[in-house]
Amino acid sequence: MLIGLVRDSVMQCFCHTCRAPGILPAVSRRSAPIKKTNKIRSKQPRLSKKVKFITTEIRCQEKSRGGLSYEVILAEPAPNVAVPKRPVTPGKNVSVEEIEQKLKAAEERRVSLEAKKMADISNKLAKVEEATRKKDEITNEFITQTKEQLESKMELHVEKREAIISDMKEKLKIHAQEIEKTRETLEQQKANEQKAIEEKLKIAQSLRDENIKKMLDRLKEHERRAELVRQNKAHAQDIDGQQSPIASSG
Repeated sequence: MLIGLVRDSVMQCFCHTCRAPGILPAVSRRSAPIKKTNKIRSKQPRLSKKVKFITTEIRCQEKSRGGLSYEVILAEPAPNVAVPKRPVTPGKNVSVEEIEQKLKAAEERRVSLEAKKMADISNKLAKVEEATRKKDEITNEFITQTKEQLESKMELHVEKREAIISDMKEKLKIHAQEIEKTRETLEQQKANEQKAIEEKLKIAQSLRDENIKKMLDRLKEHERRAELVRQNKAHAQDIDGQQSPIASSG
């Protein structure tokens, strides 16, 4: 396993332009047991798809117990391969003007970077201010809409309350009119009944007076007749008294 990982890691040539994925020749190694080690992860740089492949040879030799040394033999370099050039390092003899120019360029870069940073910060602040302004507008619009809705609801509630109150007043007015009409009717009925009672009392009084008068007349007639009867009786007794002495003398 370890050999395979090492083989995969060294299959790329040093110029980083090619890779040999083919089967490598046999590697000489001793039959000594190899200790298991942790899996080594090597990250290889990504290369372009259009590369030419060459073969390499790897020779492995165990230097110490548990350690291996590898000898990599590269094949001939592939033609038309762009070899990266090393950057040209400046010489030690640098003039003051070049240093000043570099310092000036560095200062200009620093100023441009600071200006860019300030511009970015200004843009961010502008975005924050714009977001804050939009949020305030949305909040104010929501407050305005809520206030208008509440005012409309309050107006509608007041209108309904006034309509209910006016309806109740109208009903109370009609009820009061009916009560007044009923009272007037009752007073009229009471007056009519009282008048009828007075008339009945007058009629009864007149009838009673007539009956009393008739009874008095009858009593007077009865007394007169009784007096006549008494007078007749007394006269008859006088006549009888006068006749009895004559009979006795005869």
